[in-house]
Amino acid sequence: MRGSPAAAVRSCKFRRQSPGVLVMEEFPTFVTHLECSYTGKIYPADQLHGLSEAGKPLLVRYDLDALSKAVNKEDLIGRLPELWRYREFLPVRRSENVMRLGELMTPLLPANKLQEEYGCGEILIKDEGRLPTGSFKARGLTMAVSMAKELGVECMAMPTNGNAGAALAAYCSRANIDTYVFCPEDTPRVNVEEIAFQGAKTFLANGFINDCGRIVGEGKETMGWFDTSTLKEPYRIEGKKTMGLELAEQLGWEVPDVILYPTGGGTGLIGMWKAFDELEAIGWIGSKRPRMVAVQADGCAPIVKAFEEGTRHAELWQDAHTIAAGIRVPAAVGDFLILDAVRDSGGFAVAVSDKAINDAHQHCAKTEGILLCPEGAATLAALKQELANGRIKKDEKVLLFNCATGLKYPMVSDHYTIDLNQPIDYDFIRACD
Repeated sequence: MRGSPAAAVRSCKFRRQSPGVLVMEEFPTFVTHLECSYTGKIYPADQLHGLSEAGKPLLVRYDLDALSKAVNKEDLIGRLPELWRYREFLPVRRSENVMRLGELMTPLLPANKLQEEYGCGEILIKDEGRLPTGSFKARGLTMAVSMAKELGVECMAMPTNGNAGAALAAYCSRANIDTYVFCPEDTPRVNVEEIAFQGAKTFLANGFINDCGRIVGEGKETMGWFDTSTLKEPYRIEGKKTMGLELAEQLGWEVPDVILYPTGGGTGLIGMWKAFDELEAIGWIGSKRPRMVAVQADGCAPIVKAFEEGTRHAELWQDAHTIAAGIRVPAAVGDFLILDAVRDSGGFAVAVSDKAINDAHQHCAKTEGILLCPEGAATLAALKQELANGRIKKDEKVLLFNCATGLKYPMVSDHYTIDLNQPIDYDFIRACD
């Protein structure tokens, strides 16, 4: 969106304090207002907001005319290779409120052997596991917590399947904000320990993430916390938006033909779609868009069901189950935004089995040396499946999102034992396969 209400603009640059250390000074912010994603109603910026009056996510809008005159692609060249290099596209107005843990750009890893095996076009894996706290949740939470600090929030709470809670705990510790995190009782133990170790008050509940979300929502008045649930505040989208900005820059201001994205709450898919719109509006990319593919597990696939039925909203998924906890989201408040992006892009939504996820997980590690998380493995499983049935063409350039480090998840592998009190049996070693 261009123009409407006037933007508050500040100038900014980086200055070098000592070798290897850059200190952020003031620089432009072009936020004009917030907008209900469903009704279009405008809300003032610089005030604390959750959902709109319609109960739908709010989107941050910018004066893109002013932004396009203030910065160009070449200006990025001398900046740190990190999320905050796109500062003009982001909402934090005062640099002292930026909570940073080193959100460096994540690599695009070519999967050449898989490409040869599948007989398809280029496969790239964007490895978000390199980010602080080991997942792409750092993008959204660095932004949400920075804005919370700017707006005077003293306590934040969220439901989580693991990684988002870990990121919230880390950034809130840095910002001196109290944190409450509620997890389903079968959340991976390493995630629960990470959340608690970083200072969040951590609770396990015998239900799903939407049940934990109900605890947060119903406790707002009693506990006085700010609800940081997925899409229930405006700024996690802005952090996740940087995936689209970064991806376009890494590809020379082009976009791939297809993006396969593991979809639970869908913040990243929505954020990337917003990024592409903003980049086109200022002339940094053309009108081409990737086909957006929402990948879910067949044990929890509300978006897939809604896509196939042609509806704009997804029904609550009953008895949700999958080994990929990050996409075990029975209901998404931004369901219509996910489905709009998928349909507008000419993409689709697809479900894969847990067996296919497990197989892809192991195969990628043994073939490419890339340790995916289960959610990332779901995108590889979906690629193989959709190449076979023709929804992804053999000549298309495909990007897969690995949303977290695989080191956070259980791995099943064969290994052998050697007794050093006995002679070493090299014939046995040779025979092991």
